[in-house]
Amino acid sequence: MPQMAPIAWLSLFIIFSTIFILFNTMNYYSTTPQTPKSLVLQKYSTSPFNWKW
Repeated sequence: MPQMAPIAWLSLFIIFSTIFILFNTMNYYSTTPQTPKSLVLQKYSTSPFNWKW
């Protein structure tokens, strides 16, 4: 039964690691979260408290 050389294992590890990292980064940056701008501005612009120090 033939065995693989250590350099072949190292090259396979490097290839699969780079594919894994590229796949994860492409999935992470492929979509941007959509937040409604009116709700964000409305939530932070008005405050129920009126502090008088």
